[in-house]
Amino acid sequence: MKRFFQPVAKDGSAKKPTLSSSSENGEISGEGSKKEPLKFITWNANSFLIRVKKNWPEFTKFITSFDPDVIAIQEVRMPAAGSKGAPKNPGELKDDTSSSREEKQILMRALSSPPFGDYRVWWSLSDSKYAGTALFVKKCFQPQKVFFNLDRKASKHEPDGRVILAEFETFNLLNTYAPNNGWKEEENSFPRRRKWDKRILEFVLQSSDKPLIWCGDLNVSHEEIDVSHPDFFSAAKLNGYVPPNKEDCGQPGFTLAERKRFGNILKEGKLMDAYRFLHKEKDMEHGFSWSGNPIGKYRGKRMRIDYFIAAEKLKDRIVACEMHGLGIELQGFYGSDHCPVSLVLSEGHANSKETELSV
Repeated sequence: MKRFFQPVAKDGSAKKPTLSSSSENGEISGEGSKKEPLKFITWNANSFLIRVKKNWPEFTKFITSFDPDVIAIQEVRMPAAGSKGAPKNPGELKDDTSSSREEKQILMRALSSPPFGDYRVWWSLSDSKYAGTALFVKKCFQPQKVFFNLDRKASKHEPDGRVILAEFETFNLLNTYAPNNGWKEEENSFPRRRKWDKRILEFVLQSSDKPLIWCGDLNVSHEEIDVSHPDFFSAAKLNGYVPPNKEDCGQPGFTLAERKRFGNILKEGKLMDAYRFLHKEKDMEHGFSWSGNPIGKYRGKRMRIDYFIAAEKLKDRIVACEMHGLGIELQGFYGSDHCPVSLVLSEGHANSKETELSV
């Protein structure tokens, strides 16, 4: 889908876009913009390229039917541009080897076909086929600014491409792929997740200028109602290891420590879980976004770890929030172990600071 490179000025503001699909942080001049997006999809694709190769017709049919204004993707698993040993460009796909060029061509062909040709895409990628996020926004709903970090700094990407922040006129949209908590008290496990949660809390506390919509794979199930088998997940261990702190015990994403920190982020940030706001009861068929392998001990074990979190100020505009997967056979997951989650808002008003937050 990339056709032209979009240069970025020193102050971080991007020049007026033409047909560019990806740019660095800065102001976007959305030519032909009409109003703000109201329909959103978030999906952990568990390798976007593999989904294109194996599950694209089904996913395309879903997107065509739902017709979202914004699509937030996590676990893109496409490497950033840059040759071996050279600095990487996390905003562009790697294409300096024959295999990477072929993979990029496959992806770009898929994204140039309907309905994806109607969207502009931003990437934030890891150095390897790991993690990474993407944000698709219909060309008629272009954001004012796009950042790739929690600090709103121009030309900076979070490690592993875990953040894309789009600022629209009356709200901010944050797409994140939260790091997995892991099982142990080691650098890339508990401490990494604690640091991430601390930074997210700092971000939401400093983001009072506009209401926030936070979506993505947040890698946490907040309450017991958000997992299919609470006792199973609470008792889960890796190779018999038991962490010294009891609050770190259990399945990553369902430890008491993670759940408490997540609850504190929602409380302090005056945020609400859009799905749980509309769906108070446990739903064993449609109520989970991640499902374990149909073969083995995780068969039938499911978690809700993909979310739309919204500012409380947006409560009256939440029309629908749904999981689009069904059952333990991963129907509607399109090859991933996560299903898409959708959010629909009613139209707001932008006549004043006060009325733009209400219906």
